[in-house]
Amino acid sequence: MMTLFFYELITAHPPTLYGIAQSVDAASVVDTINNNVSDKVTQKVSEYQIMTASAQQMVKDLTARVPYLVVAFVMFVLFWLFSIIFKKAVTKILGRRKRHQNLVTVFRRIGSALILFLGFMVAMIIAVPSFTPAKLIGGLGIGSVAIGFAFKDIFQNLLSGILLLLSEPFRIGDQIISGNFEGTVEDIQIRATTIRTYDGRRVVIPNSQLYTTPMMVNTAYSQRRLDFDVGIGYENDIEHAQQVILKAVQNASTVSHLAKPLVITKALADSSVVLTVLWFIEDGTQANRVASINEVMILVKRALDDAKISIPFPITTLEVNRPLALEIQHDKS
Repeated sequence: MMTLFFYELITAHPPTLYGIAQSVDAASVVDTINNNVSDKVTQKVSEYQIMTASAQQMVKDLTARVPYLVVAFVMFVLFWLFSIIFKKAVTKILGRRKRHQNLVTVFRRIGSALILFLGFMVAMIIAVPSFTPAKLIGGLGIGSVAIGFAFKDIFQNLLSGILLLLSEPFRIGDQIISGNFEGTVEDIQIRATTIRTYDGRRVVIPNSQLYTTPMMVNTAYSQRRLDFDVGIGYENDIEHAQQVILKAVQNASTVSHLAKPLVITKALADSSVVLTVLWFIEDGTQANRVASINEVMILVKRALDDAKISIPFPITTLEVNRPLALEIQHDKS
């Protein structure tokens, strides 16, 4: 009976070769897709497990290093505090001397930098046991050429700053002229020098420029000479005018009595005889210079007026070699 049933079933629905091929292709495609999906899932799971394990290991290592990092930070802070104490001690002990204050500045800043560098090295050795000073020096040696080219100007300014602080051509508080800038020195750093102009502006000048170009220090000496020109008429007596001007200058309160003022004849100009007034002041700062020039000019002008000595305006004289014919017309009205 069963045989008859299967026979009827097959004869009623006979399988075709195309249908069998279709079933085989579909099954193989499904197997391929399943295999690919399984491989991808396995790969992603494996990557996730690796990343998770790495993260856990990093957290574990970091947790284990936390005490060392804390100790390293505390050590660096201690060295930083010690550098501050060192600078204050140097300022208190050596800052009483009026001379060589720049050397005190050099010693204070370089000593503080060395203490901080030593603290950094100690902190790195504590935080990273594999770190050694030899590795740092080796790394600097490898990149020394590149670093030299990249920081050439910086190193040049640093060296110039050290030489300026050691040679001490000027000090903080001096008034200098460098290029187009003139003012009072406020700070001398390793890289640059800061000056304050007379109109209240700050100028930062690289130390290499100060070291390699001419520079004028107006307050380098205790006295400074000032001068200005004044013209008198040709009809006035030159020697008498000199005596009048000299007496007026000597009465000025800002004029130094350690050096005698002078009044010399400078030129026989077109409209006047030019006299140059020379005198010294005790304080060579810009404020005292301006005040002294103002006072001396006022006293000289007043003395010349009292002595009836003229200060002529520019005059141009025209001489005509032959007479001019002038026609005069009278108004008959």
